[in-house]
Amino acid sequence: MSMFRSFINAQSNLTAQARRAFSTTLYGSNGIKKSACVNPDMLYLQPRWHVKKDQASTQGGAGKVLVGMIQKRWNSASAQPVELGKIEKLRNIGISAHIDSGKTTLTERVLFYTGRINQIHEVRGKDNVGAKMDSMELEREKGITIQSAATYAAWKEYNFNIIDTPGHVDFTIEVERALRVLDGAVLVLCAVSGVQSQTITVDRQMKRYNVPRICFINKMDRAGANPWKVVEALRTKLKMHAAALQIPMGAEDNFQGVIDLLKWKALHFEGADGVDVVERDIPEEYMELAKAKRAELFEHLAEVDEAMSDMFIMEETPTSEQLAEAIRRATVARKFIPVMMGSAIKNKGVQPLLDAVCSYLPSPNEVSNIALDIKNEESKVELSSDEKDPFVGLAFKLEEGRFGQLTYMRVYQGMLRRGGFINNVKNDKKIKVPRLVRMHADELEDVDEVGPGEICAMFGVDCSSGDTFTDGALQYTMTSMFVPNPVISLSLKPKGKETPNFSKALNRFQKEDPTFKVHVDAETKETIISGMGELHLEIYVERMRREYNVDCVTGKPQVAFREAITDGSKFNYTHKKQSGGSGQYGRVQGYIEPAEIDEDGKDAFFETRVVGGNIPTNFIPACEKGFREGMQKGFLIGHPITGVRMVLEDGAAHAVDSSELAFKIATLNAFKEAYLKSNPVIMEPIMKVDVTAPIEFQGTVIGGINKRKGTIVDTESGEDYFSCVAEVSLNAMFGYASEIRGQSQGKGEFSMEYLRHQKVLPQEQVELIKAFQKKQKEDQK
Repeated sequence: MSMFRSFINAQSNLTAQARRAFSTTLYGSNGIKKSACVNPDMLYLQPRWHVKKDQASTQGGAGKVLVGMIQKRWNSASAQPVELGKIEKLRNIGISAHIDSGKTTLTERVLFYTGRINQIHEVRGKDNVGAKMDSMELEREKGITIQSAATYAAWKEYNFNIIDTPGHVDFTIEVERALRVLDGAVLVLCAVSGVQSQTITVDRQMKRYNVPRICFINKMDRAGANPWKVVEALRTKLKMHAAALQIPMGAEDNFQGVIDLLKWKALHFEGADGVDVVERDIPEEYMELAKAKRAELFEHLAEVDEAMSDMFIMEETPTSEQLAEAIRRATVARKFIPVMMGSAIKNKGVQPLLDAVCSYLPSPNEVSNIALDIKNEESKVELSSDEKDPFVGLAFKLEEGRFGQLTYMRVYQGMLRRGGFINNVKNDKKIKVPRLVRMHADELEDVDEVGPGEICAMFGVDCSSGDTFTDGALQYTMTSMFVPNPVISLSLKPKGKETPNFSKALNRFQKEDPTFKVHVDAETKETIISGMGELHLEIYVERMRREYNVDCVTGKPQVAFREAITDGSKFNYTHKKQSGGSGQYGRVQGYIEPAEIDEDGKDAFFETRVVGGNIPTNFIPACEKGFREGMQKGFLIGHPITGVRMVLEDGAAHAVDSSELAFKIATLNAFKEAYLKSNPVIMEPIMKVDVTAPIEFQGTVIGGINKRKGTIVDTESGEDYFSCVAEVSLNAMFGYASEIRGQSQGKGEFSMEYLRHQKVLPQEQVELIKAFQKKQKEDQK
């Protein structure tokens, strides 16, 4: 009887018959108390034990259960906050990678082994359920992650907040804001493709927010899997010290498990869905390789850790404990990347990865989080991760939920409580927290309070992405996240009559996604949407149809050209207008010159050096307004101007006729006059294009890139596939998706991301100006 009592509050994968037998054994067939006995379909415990269905049976009538093989998983069913004071047992991690590296598949296994879900579903599974973290219908249809999804899980005595992020470059803002609030990350790499273009982008984002990471080499079961090539690419392409903590036993179809170089054991993943991690002695045929790779691990640690360096010089042999401590120190200091390996789809290598996350990634109180004190000239202040200190939190993501706006919040210090009051630092608005939830993909679990280091969500709070909240005692604001500029635009109009849902959808998407922009063209009166790529905009158009019942017609994609000057020039312009009564008068004098974009992304600079009151100080803001208005729409093809500094040196005013409007018009016309004398050029977005295709199509694919006037930067050939990195103008990339499919019999794929703006060729500039002038004439008719 006592043996069975340990199963109370356990969630089991037993058959219904076996669950009823448990319940009957505990309470008898007639005396089952609903308050005492958990529903036999839903039993809970921690750690979680369950009996294989095929080995659970009843013998000798109800009440006797033959327990077969016992397997161990962990229960994450409780949504209660991590125990206060145990912040060192909390891990906030993101799972990031290049598209199709297996992030969502890996997250699905993590949720299963931590007991968060009871059944594994594949991203493109035959059961049409889809992975848990791909909760949007579009995600399950296309087999890609579009929005980052958060969940909460427990592994052994540790608690995890996990965010699964998209791999496609079009949804890079999702990765950006996830990494902004996370303390560590798992960088997933494909054992065949290795370090790809988006891997480098994600690594750059991790470095921007100082996020330590662990690498997981996934897809070890694929043909052509080579983990050592991937580890070498980490060192050469990401310029990081990296070494494997495991070596694989076999590869491709023969992948059996991994050898742990610290435990010095061979790990086999047995039982249903690989839940049993069985440790055995290292097979003799892998002993030499294991010794060599452990020595290599020691060497790389010696380059980044002082204690290991001293031992290496003294020719001492470190123990496994010393190696583990050194790995943690170097990983938290972002000097070293530990590399794990396995196959998520084959349920191998995931549990050791969870152990590595607990052992080597930092807890929230080990990470330095900096806020700016508004009351003290925005001086930097380090936050404490103490629950007793005043509350500070960051709203890093917004989402339209079933019950209104859902605001994702990272708590940095203090406590956030349901029913409590918090202040939005940006507008000093006091807000009551009506409902506090923890997220599990698209499911909500109510909680009463959340402590430092935690990630949660609030309902009914009107704010913007990136707003900082405090309890009112502090005036701190968190540093903002990096938001890339859109590179592609589309004209958009609803089919038939425009409904309120059209503007409602666009307003919501703009609020949720800082890289999605909407404006109305002043001349054509068309609604223009801008984003990070064709797929990005296509997804939003499809979401408008599904979520708001608004069918839209899109125009031809427009490239986000920019205009710039290459020389400086002076201006001396007088604006004079007399029409009876007081007229308009303003004279401005100075020069314009090219300017570099600064660290904050500013590309337009206005300076005044006017002395003696020749231009009254109250008219100077109007002069700046005229200059910035001119920057918004260029004078060659009507696109924004970038990289200009205007210096106002002198001018003249009239006692009666001068006004703000007169000086604004004078500065605008002066800027136009000087701009056209400064050798203006048109700049086009250049994309970094990463193409992967079978080796037999290499010549055809590279020929296609050359035809689009692309510059080949790097090529790499494997046994079956080759990859090519090129720089191509975005204007030349339209229609490339169908072209590469045709060139490679549907086996090739490509991804691209914005690199920089670059001058167009002179003949292209002439053609663009002619096309713009022709369009203007047509619009005037």
